[in-house]
Amino acid sequence: MFIIPIEDAVLTQSQRPTWLPSYIPELQGLRGIAVLAVVLYHSHPRFEGTWFYPASLWGWAGVNLFFVLSGFLITSILLEARGKPRYFRNFYWRRALRIWPVYLLVLVVCYLNAPWFVGQPVGQAIRTAPWWAYLFFVQNLFHLALPPVIGPTWSLAIEEQYYFVWAPVVRALERPWALAIVLAAAMIASPLFRMSHFGWITPTHTLAHLDGIAMGSLLALGLHTPAVPRRIWLALGLCGMVAGFAAAATVAGGTAWLDTALTAGFGGTVLASIASTGARNPLNALLRRGPLAFLGRISYGLYMIHIMVFVYFGWFDRQMDAYGIAGNLAVVAFRVAASVAAASLLWYGFESRILRLKRYFAG
Repeated sequence: MFIIPIEDAVLTQSQRPTWLPSYIPELQGLRGIAVLAVVLYHSHPRFEGTWFYPASLWGWAGVNLFFVLSGFLITSILLEARGKPRYFRNFYWRRALRIWPVYLLVLVVCYLNAPWFVGQPVGQAIRTAPWWAYLFFVQNLFHLALPPVIGPTWSLAIEEQYYFVWAPVVRALERPWALAIVLAAAMIASPLFRMSHFGWITPTHTLAHLDGIAMGSLLALGLHTPAVPRRIWLALGLCGMVAGFAAAATVAGGTAWLDTALTAGFGGTVLASIASTGARNPLNALLRRGPLAFLGRISYGLYMIHIMVFVYFGWFDRQMDAYGIAGNLAVVAFRVAASVAAASLLWYGFESRILRLKRYFAG
C-alpha cells in the first residue's frame, strides 16, 4: 500500500550508488498513479458504456504498485539502519506513527456511524466486529466480511505483517545473497499459493500477495550492494516493465501468474524511475511535481477514506442515476473531488502534524 511517506525514501551516502540522490521525487508521482487507479477502480461500474470502462477494471493493480514501492522504501530504510543503535525502536515507532493514527480514526468513524457505514446499529456492529483482527492487523488472514468502507485495510494488514517479520530478518541476515534467497523464495511461493486449493488461503492472504513487496525489497537490495552503472539499471527497468506488462496482457492474464507479471512490470517501472531520477523530460517532470505528486503525498489518507466518502455522498449518486452516462461521469468526478478534498484536510490537519513526532525516533 502505498503508505510509506516519501521523506523516508532516503539512501545513505555509504550505501547508495553515487549517481542516486538522497531524495527520489519520482516515487511520489508513482504513488499518486497507484492511489488514483484504486479510486477509479472502485467507481468502475459508473464507467460502463464508455471507452474507459476496460481500463478502469484494471485499477485494482494499483495495490501491486503500492506493494513494490513499500518493499523498496522499507527495505532501503532497514538496510541503512541495521548497523545503528535503537534499530527496532526507531523503525517500529516510526511505522506506528505513520500507520496507526489514520487507521484508528477510520475504524472509530466507521463503527460510531455504523448505521450509515456498516448497515447495523452501533452496538450490534461493535459486538459483531472482529475487533481483535483489526487490532492485530490480521483481518486478511480469515474469511471475514469486512464492511466496504474498511475493505482496503486488507493490504494495510499485509504491509504491517511484513514490517513485523522483515525487520528482524534484515538485521539477522547480513549477507546480501541470504536476503536475496529469502526474497526469491517469496516471489516463487506467492503464485503457488494463489493456485493452491487450501481452504485457509483467503483471496487477500499475505502468502498469496508477497511477490510485490518482495520485488521492491529485491530492488532495494540490488541498489545497495553491487556497483552497477546507472544505465544498466535503467535498461533492466525498461526491460522488466515491457516484459511484465506484455505478459500480464497475454499469457499471464486470467492465471495465478497475473500478479507476478504485474509485479515484474511495476518493478521495472519503479527501477526505471529511480535510475532516471532528475532527468529533464516530460514524464519525469510529471512524476516529480503537479497533481500526481500531490496525490502521492496524500495517498495513504486517500486510500483509507475514499470508500467512506463514496458512501457518505451516496445521495448525489442517486440524484445522478436518471442522467445515464453523463450522470455516471458526474458521479465519478464528484467522488474524486470529494475524496481528494477530504484526504487533503486529513493530511494538513492531522497526518502531517502526527508525523512531526517522528523526529524523536530518527536513526
